[in-house]
Amino acid sequence: MSARAWTAFAAVSTLWGIPYLFIKVAVDDGVPPAFLAFVRVALGAAVLLVLAWRAGVLAPLRGRGRWLATYAMLEIAVPFPLIAAGEQHVASSLAAIIIAAVPLIIALLALRFDPSERVHGRRLVGLVIGLAGVAALVGIDVAGRGGELLGAAAILLAAVGYAGGPMILKRHLSDLDPRAAMGASLAIAAVVLAPAALVAPPATAPSAGALASLVVLGLFCTAAAFVFFAALVGEVGPGRAAVITYVAPVVAVALGVTILGERPGPGAVAGLLLILAGSWLSTDGRLPPGLTARVTRIRARVRRTRPAERRSHPMNAPGMWTQ
Repeated sequence: MSARAWTAFAAVSTLWGIPYLFIKVAVDDGVPPAFLAFVRVALGAAVLLVLAWRAGVLAPLRGRGRWLATYAMLEIAVPFPLIAAGEQHVASSLAAIIIAAVPLIIALLALRFDPSERVHGRRLVGLVIGLAGVAALVGIDVAGRGGELLGAAAILLAAVGYAGGPMILKRHLSDLDPRAAMGASLAIAAVVLAPAALVAPPATAPSAGALASLVVLGLFCTAAAFVFFAALVGEVGPGRAAVITYVAPVVAVALGVTILGERPGPGAVAGLLLILAGSWLSTDGRLPPGLTARVTRIRARVRRTRPAERRSHPMNAPGMWTQ
């Protein structure tokens, strides 16, 4: 992974780690899942389409309607309301950890649809470890609770859509400007979600906190995040790009604990540790280029200083060890 890829990776991991907090705030305030998803994607679409129009990059979208619609359904129109519905039953941090199954689902889909994304060796070990973390979470913290199992199932189904979307993006839309491709996809998703949003609007006016959550979700967690994600998929492919779903839970858990007062159970803690290990292995067990260079410089500096330290230490003075 290049420095540019790691930058995009860090940005998307953060921007897609914080939505679970704001989704939880909105749905707990009474915003229906479909209405929340519609407002989020409509706002994101408006921002990106204006930027794409001003940059003059909308023309290449002609003839790509089928694939844009497919991507919009898999990555946006289906997963967004499912995650919001799931968070009516589970904590925001648990929702983010469940989504960490995406890289494994991509590996399974790749067996049939994309040979270039098939994993093996260290990456396969990392994906299996990450799946073990998801299994620990569901098996320990959620098992036996009907409502939470239903919410977890909805979020896991959303993860299937999140796995299929990047494969469509890589194969059929990667040559498009990210602002245009993501803006058009979000617009299509907004049209699909509009009827459900009109049928079930909020029963009362949303609070200031819920309105702020919708704005953050639309501008940052959707518009900005999708542009970074498209760039990341173009750099490293959908398999490695989806490893953000291993890192985003760290952000989500931290926010859930510090802001919402959530207390992850032992399954969540075990799952998170396994997910972090899987994330590192799934990116070939390497550090970002800048961090790698820094570690190398520190090691070289330590090697240079050690001989001098040994010579100057009192125990190494001449004759110290003579009898």
